[in-house]
Amino acid sequence: MTSPAAPPLDIPALLSALTLEEKAALLDGADFWRTQAVERLGIPSVMVTDGPHGLRKQAGGADHVGLHDSVPATCFPPAAGLASTWDPHLLARIGEALGRECRAEEVAVLLGPGTNMKRSPLCGRNFEYFSEDPLLAGELGAALVDGIQSQGVGTSLKHFAANNQETDRMTVSADIDERTLREIYLPAFERVVTGSQPWTVMCSYNRINGTYASEDPWLLTDVLRDEWGYTGLVVSDWGAVNRRDAGVAAGLDLEMPSSGGSGTRVILDAVRAGTLGEKDVDRAVTRVLELLNRALPALAPGQTFDAGAHHALAREAAAASAVLLKNENDLLPLARTGGPVAVIGEFARTPRFQGAGSSQVNPTRVDSALDALRAGDREVIFAPGFAIESGTADPALVEEAVRAAASADVAVLFLGLPPAYESEGYDRDHMDLPAHQVELLHAVADANPRVVVVLSNGSVVSVAPWQDRAPAVLEGWLLGQAGGAATADLLYGAATPAGKLAETIPVRYEDNPALGNFPGEHGHVRYGEGLLIGYRWYDAHRLPVAYPFGHGLSYTTFGYDGLTTTTDADRVRVTLTVTNTGPRPGTEIVQVYVTDPQAAVYRPEQELRGFARVTLAPGESERVTVELGRRAFAYWHPALRRWTVEAGAFGIRVGASSRDIRLETTVELPGDDVTPPLAAESSVEAWLAHPAAGDWLRANLGDGLFHTMLFDPRNGQMMRAMPLQRLSRFPGFPVAEPQVDEAVARFS
Repeated sequence: MTSPAAPPLDIPALLSALTLEEKAALLDGADFWRTQAVERLGIPSVMVTDGPHGLRKQAGGADHVGLHDSVPATCFPPAAGLASTWDPHLLARIGEALGRECRAEEVAVLLGPGTNMKRSPLCGRNFEYFSEDPLLAGELGAALVDGIQSQGVGTSLKHFAANNQETDRMTVSADIDERTLREIYLPAFERVVTGSQPWTVMCSYNRINGTYASEDPWLLTDVLRDEWGYTGLVVSDWGAVNRRDAGVAAGLDLEMPSSGGSGTRVILDAVRAGTLGEKDVDRAVTRVLELLNRALPALAPGQTFDAGAHHALAREAAAASAVLLKNENDLLPLARTGGPVAVIGEFARTPRFQGAGSSQVNPTRVDSALDALRAGDREVIFAPGFAIESGTADPALVEEAVRAAASADVAVLFLGLPPAYESEGYDRDHMDLPAHQVELLHAVADANPRVVVVLSNGSVVSVAPWQDRAPAVLEGWLLGQAGGAATADLLYGAATPAGKLAETIPVRYEDNPALGNFPGEHGHVRYGEGLLIGYRWYDAHRLPVAYPFGHGLSYTTFGYDGLTTTTDADRVRVTLTVTNTGPRPGTEIVQVYVTDPQAAVYRPEQELRGFARVTLAPGESERVTVELGRRAFAYWHPALRRWTVEAGAFGIRVGASSRDIRLETTVELPGDDVTPPLAAESSVEAWLAHPAAGDWLRANLGDGLFHTMLFDPRNGQMMRAMPLQRLSRFPGFPVAEPQVDEAVARFS
């Protein structure tokens, strides 16, 4: 892999030789996509480029938002689809392919993956993010990073952190308590960082509790580096820098794109004024040079990739990404022979296969479902039904579609969101399909009740108002350039659906957890739902959903039995037998959820803590084991500020979705010391609960008046809620305020 033209840089020698001006310049981009070079010292420039699901290298006239064409590259399904595979191995293979394409284009770092949480179904960039669940997002993100970086190409984990909306994304303050951050919005990043060490981490645009991510030392240094052990480079999102000197001090190493020298001047002025240390500049420069040393060996010119093989992989990924939501009376798969099939909907002929914005890939080719279906043995009657970007029905197109449906054995209706409905840069206004598409469905179903709906959308859409008219619904997400052929494979049974939802589909938008707290107002968005996003919210409120997290049907069925657990000090092994009880080969995704019914703090009813894929022939059984580490049972203790496991019983639930639990058991675990630190203002209740301080306080109380008051059955609870320091000021209280201060020092 090593190119003779790219010897490693001698970083200590370069740091000694660089002038302060050159060091500051190295922390600024050279243009939209390239780092700075220092020709006199042989420091080269390297290229980074967009594309979590495909390479978006702009050959000329570069810009950030994709207004100019990029070189042809394989467009794999975006994250919304890939997440539904629940298949880290597949994502690693896709990552390897992306890495090979980067090498062929001499790209050093591919900017992705995005592991932000799907807090609201209206986020305009949800198609680029994996899931509403941090465990699933982290596992898939780590696999993609591992695959890309196995090819000597870097990744940029983004957008760090709490960038869960597009409205006011450049400036909004995401106001989140630390426990919610730690348990929901940081774990996916943590999993990728600790497990895969992405070469770069991209800070987000927004503020977190009032501080811009680009200049937040707690986020970029305390958490990312000191706690998680991150060793790579932190790069800004394009235009995310607020105060460049504060960013360098906080741990932001590289500003992108080029600031035109303004960032360099700010750094130089701050160093000369003594408000920024040159050691901070040297630290950031070292990380830039370390990135170059990692990247240069793979950048030898003249490399190629197999576009055909990558297209085949994209087709495999697309088939694995689709989710069969419903399939009444086994309408799918379609028989390979029989009467005519009416294919209705412009999306069948003109597929929408990716989102808009900075991740938009120029595909090497595009398969349409219509062409793939016509290649089969059954007659296909096509009617476009609607114009994709039109806001109103065309009566002539509707009439044509109804005639096609009436003359066919089955109608396959392709519905979805027009490109203008969802994109980087703005959030959606609602969850609905265009009204004229739903009207078309009703008209088609009146003519032929045997209707299969195939959806094309990057974010969940409302299905409850219309799904009773369609016996079968296939959630196709955005399936990449080979999605059309993959859809035909699924419809005709050449591939068996195995996808599972990585996000809940609510009955109504009004049921979603961020309602009233999204997208915020007056520069702030309050994360008022706390820990309860996605299925955690719907479970806590006992809300019905259209389709639950983890749901997905197959053309076969699976049985679960024989659940056992084994426990040691560090982990719990959950083992069960899965059997293919149906007529076809298929893949099942076994999901393991943990409950903590006796927690001292509020915890979600259940949380995904592990999963496994198993592929079985008809009648075949396999023992499946999912290992749960101690973290699977922990919560972030807000007072102790660390992960904590309480001693006691935990529930283990194993199922085919979050609401299709097949097997349950309990395990007993030893706990951590959860004694909270005491302060003078801690309540009397907290003092009494302390294993040592409680005895001290009881001894000092004796049997007098205040003992009676504190333990009175009617009013004692109110008294015990008082801070001990305040109670010590009451006339006659047997512990004086100085004694409280002495006890704090003694027992804390």
